[in-house]
Amino acid sequence: MEERFLTVNVVTPDGLVYDHHARIVVAKTISGEIGIMPRHAPIIAPLVIDEVRVKRLDSDTHVDWIAVNGGIMEVRDDVVSIIADSAERERDIDVSRAERAKIRAEKMIEAAQAQDDVDQLRRATVALHRAINRINVSKHG
Repeated sequence: MEERFLTVNVVTPDGLVYDHHARIVVAKTISGEIGIMPRHAPIIAPLVIDEVRVKRLDSDTHVDWIAVNGGIMEVRDDVVSIIADSAERERDIDVSRAERAKIRAEKMIEAAQAQDDVDQLRRATVALHRAINRINVSKHG
């Protein structure tokens, strides 16, 4: 019996970020974590800001980590397509830039709390979450 596998694509407005074959993909949806294997039923699920893990076909120990800033995951016919505002592989993350973004977001949160600005606080909290996610994913590289 032939081995089935997934084709995994991650696309952002800037283009294709990731395109590989995999045994399993694990992502975090708004309902919780989901694992996708070959022959998975078709689904469309909204993703939260988190890491996506892709266990590659070429090696049992080869796992790719991708920082995804929300988006949508569609699974159909052994193809996993993730469409996100932004996404970065662990090896492509500029850690010092992510650290600076984290510090900026923390300062924005303090300012928003001082001014009682709910909209600013929400934007700054999302920015902080994105920066922390990028830092965490970069540590897998």
